[in-house]
Amino acid sequence: MNPRQHCLLCLQRTPASLLEAALWIAAEHDPTVVPASALAQLHPLQLDIAHSLPVLPPRELAQPLLRVLNTLGFQQDEYQPIRPQAALLDHVLQRRRGQPLALAILALELAHRLHIPLEGVNFPGHFLLRVPGADYLLDPCGGRRLYPADCRELLHRQYGANAALNAEHFAVASPAQMLQRLSRNLRQLHTHHDNDLAALIDAERVMQLGPVSSADYLARATLYGRLSCPQAERFDLQHALLLSDDPLQRLKLTERLGQLPSASRSLH
Repeated sequence: MNPRQHCLLCLQRTPASLLEAALWIAAEHDPTVVPASALAQLHPLQLDIAHSLPVLPPRELAQPLLRVLNTLGFQQDEYQPIRPQAALLDHVLQRRRGQPLALAILALELAHRLHIPLEGVNFPGHFLLRVPGADYLLDPCGGRRLYPADCRELLHRQYGANAALNAEHFAVASPAQMLQRLSRNLRQLHTHHDNDLAALIDAERVMQLGPVSSADYLARATLYGRLSCPQAERFDLQHALLLSDDPLQRLKLTERLGQLPSASRSLH
């Protein structure tokens, strides 16, 4: 099987092997990545954390787990511009720096191994964690507790003062949703660093991991355009047009489609 097939197989397990799946994503971009070896190296970290945790009921250990991880150097990658390494789990394990989602995936793996209840929350702009049933969320970058007022402030910081907090922002993220979000992050990072072929790998994975939006088709169409594949670009622009509810975007997509060469003239 290729890395993509291994990744998807990890999601079919009960429970899903989230960290291993993320490592297979890294292996798509670097054939030298061996997920089994990376997972084996996690055992000493697990022992260090277990010895550092206080004697408390499992439900009260999620925040201490995140704080211990932070003390051990697992922190948000502040390097600018953000590099793909911040979302590739093999690099995150080596460098102990990563995006919030990457740090959350590691924390969820360790929580599972240590029998600590913890779940992912698909908060926009900054992935968060939660103990099931708790009235607060946890920042994977250090373990800070976030109550509704804190979440509203975080949302406004990401999207502006007019952004409205709603129930969808607190929805539990499934393993497939987390990997799809990770793939979108990687698609964006590889695009910003002018690695269109790597970004296309991520864009295609986005399509396989769950429902997609007009923006996903548009992002892949842009990559196909940069790679001079007009027929593939046309296909994605047409699907983006079908899914878009924005009249202005629909007009721009129609104009863009009209500028592409006809199918009879294309070599792709």
